[in-house]
Amino acid sequence: MVNMASASVSSMKTQKLQASSIRRSPSLDQINAANKNPMMLDEYSDDEDEFQMPDQEECSTSLGTEVKETALEEECSGQIDLSSFSGNLRRDDRDNGRDCWRISDGNNFRVRSKNFCYDKSKIPAGKHLMELVAVDWFKDTKRMDHVARRSGCAARVASEKGFFSIVVNVQVPGSTHYSMVFYFVTKELVSGSLLQRFVDGDDDFRNSRLKLIPSVPKGSWIVRQSVGSTPCLLGKAVDCNYIRGPKYLEIDVDIGSSTVANGVLGLVIGVITSLVVDMAFLVQGNAADELPERLIGAIRVSHIELSSAIVPKLDQDPSD
Repeated sequence: MVNMASASVSSMKTQKLQASSIRRSPSLDQINAANKNPMMLDEYSDDEDEFQMPDQEECSTSLGTEVKETALEEECSGQIDLSSFSGNLRRDDRDNGRDCWRISDGNNFRVRSKNFCYDKSKIPAGKHLMELVAVDWFKDTKRMDHVARRSGCAARVASEKGFFSIVVNVQVPGSTHYSMVFYFVTKELVSGSLLQRFVDGDDDFRNSRLKLIPSVPKGSWIVRQSVGSTPCLLGKAVDCNYIRGPKYLEIDVDIGSSTVANGVLGLVIGVITSLVVDMAFLVQGNAADELPERLIGAIRVSHIELSSAIVPKLDQDPSD
């Protein structure tokens, strides 16, 4: 119901924007105001200020190449044998699973369509670009940075197979520090693709493009309202540290760096065992040839127990 409501609201916003554009060309302030939502970090959500608006002919021309590029990315991703990968948080694909994770259906999330450049439309995200192969749930007395250096972690295993990983390390501050680590793997990066440019780009480019779409399918009303489902540019909302390894990119997301995010997190942590949370990660498309947007991957975590987190044994950081 939450996802259906979100889709309905998004559709209504699109219709309003289309009707407005017939009467007059709206300003950026008006577009942003129409898309505002009293949700978590909405001032950083789905940043349209960066979008490069082409004329309609240019947009139409670019659409022909997008299908080919999308097919190429899917082909290069391929099917990955998951039996070699493991994390300490178990996977459970049942709807009633507890203290576990599962892959969230990409169609639960709406992303910029190939026509977004002239009608601001969004579509269900569909297939992920990368495979979520494992999840780790860590705790320690200090913040855990660069977790991909840990021997035997999924990123290390993927590297040994010649695969490439994006590691998202969501850092939760407190008297005990927690990290939930997601390992997304692909057989290879497509040269020239938006994902490859994100991986090999500088931190400013990464911060302007890394997007999170959250959702709370199950939880109290106040938590669902606080978290919302508005896309958020992570690098503009919180501090993100990027570590580029030979066959991986780790993104350490410091939730404690934002007062707003930390406040919402405090609310979530207190009732975390009662929550089901969806998170989708993607690279924002800001030009016609970068559309439609594609998810790096998406995860659902269900009824997480703080007590199930373990203290990791991290190898010496080469940068130390």
